Amino acid sequence: MGKGTIVLAYSGGLDTSICIPLLKERYGYDCVVTVAVNVGQRDEEIDVATEKGKKLADRHYTIDAREKFVKDHIFPAIKANGSYEGYPMGTSLARPLIAEEVVKIAKKEGATAIGHGCTGKGNDQLRFDFIIRGAGLEVVAPIRELNLTRDWEIDYAKKHKIPVPVKKDKPWSMDENCWSRSIEGGELENPAYHPPEEIYLWTVSPEKAPAKPEKLTMVFKDGVPVALNGKKMPGYALIQKLNQMAGKHGIGRNDMIEDRILGLKARENYEHPAATVILTAHRDLEALVLTRQELVFKRMVDDKWSELAYKGLVYEPLYNALNAFIDTTQQRVNGKVDLEFFKGSVRVLGRSSPCAIYSSDLVSFDSASIDQCHAIGVSYYFGIQARMVKQLQKKKGR
Repeated sequence: MGKGTIVLAYSGGLDTSICIPLLKERYGYDCVVTVAVNVGQRDEEIDVATEKGKKLADRHYTIDAREKFVKDHIFPAIKANGSYEGYPMGTSLARPLIAEEVVKIAKKEGATAIGHGCTGKGNDQLRFDFIIRGAGLEVVAPIRELNLTRDWEIDYAKKHKIPVPVKKDKPWSMDENCWSRSIEGGELENPAYHPPEEIYLWTVSPEKAPAKPEKLTMVFKDGVPVALNGKKMPGYALIQKLNQMAGKHGIGRNDMIEDRILGLKARENYEHPAATVILTAHRDLEALVLTRQELVFKRMVDDKWSELAYKGLVYEPLYNALNAFIDTTQQRVNGKVDLEFFKGSVRVLGRSSPCAIYSSDLVSFDSASIDQCHAIGVSYYFGIQARMVKQLQKKKGR
């Protein structure tokens, strides 16, 4: 008598594909149900996952969660200027949603356990485990628990006639959603290795980008983009359009040393054209409409929000509290930002907003709307304590 049914979070890649036979051979499950969640991967990637899931597993589900991903995870990230160690987060935003969708299928199938293909060295294991255990289900992670290596997995896949795109000479591990694309593994694990152009799919190198700049106007409402060049667009379509436009100009590449949750440093390569453009415009518009005190405090909130999102702690009460504060500030983040794309960079050309707390009349050197003499009293007391310390030091001969 076997262990019954287990549901597997499935991407169609090497790790999750070999988990299907492993869950039967090594763990004794009778039935493996795979679940692929569409969060904006390329159509061919979803098609491959669906085809392989149906072929290799006992049952397969493909869930379309693209609009939900944008509404519930990307939009909050935009409002929070969500970034980790200098790059726009993508994989970390999608993992909780994927896990939640897999949990739904597990409950539908009557399974008591969920499997995933995460290693014991990365971040995803924690993001998945947090959601799965929060749902009261058992976690099974063959790659982590059996301490498997990439080469062993490739050989195992060949023995079981599992088609995988990974080769020993090019063992890239890639993860993709509509907001970001990550590439790691193989020679990329060497910080000194120069990444080949073949790892990039969304962006061209700046050298091959058009020689002529391209201008764009983005409109925001309540902190999220709603239109490009005067055309209103739903979130997912807008992001896809921007990925194409900005990627063509080589915008949105990151090659960095990243600190993982466990404390390991890892070399990571990312592509995120739309995310780079949107966050650049959003931060700029916030500077026009939020007060100095709001901006200073929100930077701290954004940093904490990003830390929790990076860890996948979306059920942490503080995460919801931070979102509540951020949403309040975004009620005034309305307006438009003019941008220019050129050779790998995005530049803000101008911005405007009906909520701007900016007055050209008050700030202009040619305006007499403020009596400049009012500043004399402020100037007298400005820095008075530091001046007093300076005077005391002079008396003591310092």
